[in-house]
Amino acid sequence: MYDDELYDDGHDARHASGQLQAGLWRRLASFAWPYRRGIAGLAACAVVTAVADVSFPLITRGLIDSIAEHGSEAELWPWALAYAIATLMLCASIGGFVWLGGRIRTHIAHDIRQAAFANVQQLSFAFFDRRPVGWLMARMTSDCERLSNIFAWGILDLVWGISMMTGAVIAMTFMSPPLMLVVVAIVPLLALASARFKRRILTTARDVRRSNAMITASFNESVTGVLTTRAFNREDDNHARFGVLADNMYDASVRNLLHSALYLPVVLALASIAMGLALALGGIQLLGGLITAGTLVAFLTYARHFFDPVEQLAGWFAELQMAQASAERVLSLVDAVPDVRDRADVAAKGRQALPAQRIERIEFAEVAFAYGNGIPVLSDIDLTLERDKVTALVGHTGSGKSTLASLMCRYYDPVSGAVRVDGVDYRKLPLASWQARLGVVLQTPHVFTGTIRDNVRYGRLDASDDEIDAALEAVGAMVFVRGLPGGGDFQVGEAGSRLSSGQKQLISLARVMLADPDVVILDEATSSIDSETEFRIQRAMRKLFAGRIALVIAHRLSTIREAEQIVVVDGGRIIERGDHAQLILANGAYAGLYRAQRASDAARTGGWAGVVVESV
Repeated sequence: MYDDELYDDGHDARHASGQLQAGLWRRLASFAWPYRRGIAGLAACAVVTAVADVSFPLITRGLIDSIAEHGSEAELWPWALAYAIATLMLCASIGGFVWLGGRIRTHIAHDIRQAAFANVQQLSFAFFDRRPVGWLMARMTSDCERLSNIFAWGILDLVWGISMMTGAVIAMTFMSPPLMLVVVAIVPLLALASARFKRRILTTARDVRRSNAMITASFNESVTGVLTTRAFNREDDNHARFGVLADNMYDASVRNLLHSALYLPVVLALASIAMGLALALGGIQLLGGLITAGTLVAFLTYARHFFDPVEQLAGWFAELQMAQASAERVLSLVDAVPDVRDRADVAAKGRQALPAQRIERIEFAEVAFAYGNGIPVLSDIDLTLERDKVTALVGHTGSGKSTLASLMCRYYDPVSGAVRVDGVDYRKLPLASWQARLGVVLQTPHVFTGTIRDNVRYGRLDASDDEIDAALEAVGAMVFVRGLPGGGDFQVGEAGSRLSSGQKQLISLARVMLADPDVVILDEATSSIDSETEFRIQRAMRKLFAGRIALVIAHRLSTIREAEQIVVVDGGRIIERGDHAQLILANGAYAGLYRAQRASDAARTGGWAGVVVESV
């Protein structure tokens, strides 16, 4: 179902190194920088927590030594007061870092998602040609969540761990330097173990994130295509394919957990060795009178405290590997550069608008185009479109009609040649301003969840209800809108599930009518609707085309008989052009298509289709 090539990009998991990438984390730090005061407060809470943790063994040491020296006459209230103060400090710092950590995590996740979504809106169509929706969803959800967690709780653990270890070392040095050296001598072994496990954990973490993206993509496609799946009885096949992806995710997760599970026991084993050595040497010193019992108890507690942060940081380090895998994926989305974008000289001028007057003329001059695979799709396209004239593109499936329309919208840039708008190469015009002059109606129009008016208002967000109703009236959509509960406030359901194909198409036309574009492009807008709705849409099209440049891609040739220019495309080249009468007289490819379609319609409807077609 999914080819691994779909997931390759500049940060692909399989090609990245196994090392932590400082540049990547510096880039991510830009998302945390606006919240530096909160992070400083979080770090302060971590330090206070460490200070409180370091204080408890000292209090215990003083209490034991005081009792050993003074017996029942020892004064215990100073130690009780010190314990109460340390406890209050600990409670306050924990409450502070829970509050601050939650806020920082939420803010950073919000900002990363905003940056990723903003960039997604600007990316070229070629980017989405290679990446399933679920792949993008995984990066915007679970990957962003992991990154925000590592910034909030990871920073807390790091600062607390370093502070705790530093405080423990200082206290142990103060009490017994030889014992301190025994405990600290284990640190190089810990560093060696970390280095050996680091690459393995990071590599398997990348595999987990990649498998998760593939599962999300598969699930999304299965849900959106559930009708097709059931129509062809492919549930078992889908389940089997999903099972393969789930097994891959399972295998990658088990490998990652195995390395993490091996890493933590290694840390625990080394910590136990250090504590055993400290206990043995400390016992000898206690018997020799070199240290007190309170000092030995406190020292063993510090040895334990010294390795608690190490164990915590070991888990944090494993999580950091996972977070880097997520960071590579998210930043590949945040930093992705559109294939189609304003040139440097155009961008320097800002987002300026095109001249206020209507566009009069669009010219294709020796235009050629090929997708990423290098196979030519269009070659030597010379075509002129003019205002108040309808140009229709016809041809067999795969001939290049929709690609030509996509080039006109500048969803892609030509490989060679030029597209000129009133004599100016459209690559010299601001992309956003150019595309704002276009109105596109697709074969399967997208209807957003919400009301009918909400969907029409998408054409011009500041439009009033009266203007929306006027647009619906102009395209003949009010006939069915008035019959719906609530009229224009009728809820259309997800993706317009409560509307018919023809009704969605009329809403799409009203949306374009409201936008009032200079150029209208219809991509087989009547190919999947009934004859009555087609006739209504044809009347709407006549109003929509008035005073504009119109390009119509047609499957039903009855919809374009009145076009001033009909262009026949085959194999990515223009092979015929003229109006309907001229092309029929020429008896070429168009005439053959026209006669074949009439014969097919007549055979399907028992001979009546020909009468309907001729009368339109």
